[in-house]
Amino acid sequence: MSRPPKPDKDPEYLSTLERGLAVLRAFNQNNPEMQLSEVAAITDLSPAVARRCLNTLVQLGYVAKHGRRFLLRPEVLVFGSAFMSSMNLETVALPALQRLRDETGDSSSMAVLSGHEILYVAHVSTNRHIRVSANVGTRFPLHATSLGKVLLAFQGEAAIEAYLKGAVLTQFTERTITDVAALRERLAQTRARGFDSALDELDYGIVSVAVPVFDKDRRVPCAINCSTTTSRISQEELIAARVPLLQQAAREIRAALLKHPFLAHSLTGSVFFEYRT
Repeated sequence: MSRPPKPDKDPEYLSTLERGLAVLRAFNQNNPEMQLSEVAAITDLSPAVARRCLNTLVQLGYVAKHGRRFLLRPEVLVFGSAFMSSMNLETVALPALQRLRDETGDSSSMAVLSGHEILYVAHVSTNRHIRVSANVGTRFPLHATSLGKVLLAFQGEAAIEAYLKGAVLTQFTERTITDVAALRERLAQTRARGFDSALDELDYGIVSVAVPVFDKDRRVPCAINCSTTTSRISQEELIAARVPLLQQAAREIRAALLKHPFLAHSLTGSVFFEYRT
């Protein structure tokens, strides 16, 4: 489970809240139902603490208990829907992503960094079936995706080195980058070209290309991509045909972010992903 970095000691920091959120984050596609011992193991909490968190969440209506197993209740959706509605994501991102989908026939997405992963915050899909599907809220490892490499490449050097020092570069296919030096070189190439393209890196048969979205201060709060199957188009053709369209869509989203600065602040959070020409 990917966890956000812990802040330095702060008298205002509530460890109890952190533990409760860790319990909520433990549930996912691979762990839709869990016993107490499983939740404790995933969250690194003692069984007693995990039990108190779970019982509190049950009483608040966010977790249900079925026998000895716990599972999320629909009430947790209120957090995601509140973000989507309050930040006007449909107005800012979806029009440009939908045009990309309509023009290309590819799936199109917008993502942000979340620890060592990317987090999808907007997605427009096609009817074509691919083995690795994505929706709003989906997370993928940063190093195996074009979106992730774009987002990382346009951070400061200190942030890049910190990631390379601590990341676990899991191999998903024979084309996944698992060598730190190779990833550092790929990030430099991405930064120089202004885009990244991934072929069979997360799973076989998937090709994608991504570009950064800059805000008014030349920070990169998010990135967008086009993704499709290798049976439809080669990587070279995808880059040639999609990069200009993606760059235009990125400019449109940037213009929309200027009208909704609170969204740019939310996507960036407390860490500035900055690139200076």
